[in-house]
Amino acid sequence: MPDRDTVLCMSLSGRPSSIGTQFHNYLYRELGLNYLYKAFSTTDLPAAIGGVRALGVRGCAISMPFKEAVIELIDVMEPSAAAIDSVNTIVNEDGVLHAYNTDYAAVASLLRSHDVDPALPVAVRGSGGMAKAVVAALRDHGCADVTVVARNAETGSALAGLYGFRHATEAPDGARVLVNATPVGMAGGPAAEELSFPAHLIDAADTVFDVVALPPETPLVRAGRAAGTTVITGAEVIALQAAEQFVLYTGVRPDADLVRRASEYSRA
Repeated sequence: MPDRDTVLCMSLSGRPSSIGTQFHNYLYRELGLNYLYKAFSTTDLPAAIGGVRALGVRGCAISMPFKEAVIELIDVMEPSAAAIDSVNTIVNEDGVLHAYNTDYAAVASLLRSHDVDPALPVAVRGSGGMAKAVVAALRDHGCADVTVVARNAETGSALAGLYGFRHATEAPDGARVLVNATPVGMAGGPAAEELSFPAHLIDAADTVFDVVALPPETPLVRAGRAAGTTVITGAEVIALQAAEQFVLYTGVRPDADLVRRASEYSRA
């Protein structure tokens, strides 16, 4: 049971889910750590981050739509966050807030483990914080033919130009790797039942990758499975990035089997 010495960690998200809460609390119990993890949303980001600092909250996961807006509230941008101007993890060191990004490491790992061919043309939908992590990971995976698909021409062009890629407002025909880095398909959202890419592109793709973790089977994931393509899910992303957050918060690295069991428990 929590007591006066319990260390609090939390998440801030536009649409909180139980996945991260279940994942972290499972690991705390299994490893005998006196920590507690809670999920929150907010309409006042500066006040929420002020609370993290003032109340001694050890760690705070940052999800859509706060990954870029939170930057101005941070004291120290660590290299993983500074490199892509996107934050998904805050660690409170005695009132000094350090920002990290573990999304990049998760995406890079999944591109390798699923043997995504870097020679294939890629379309990434989105230009926000998660898209920044995805595009950086694709570049470092060796992908050279990448189109950032974003209706916001300013942010889309800026992200694409940073890596020498293209920007378009619609996904190009011929894209063989499709990555959704937007809230399209997210449970509870206005586009929960929408496909993030046209059906004909999904049917022709080699790989579809949806960073949305809730629900585990998004419209894009279901369509990709039906088409027989390689599918990478947001559930895989959240497990890998959350494991790295866990290390940052606690200083303890769980083994791969324990991470797998925590991930399974969080989605049960």
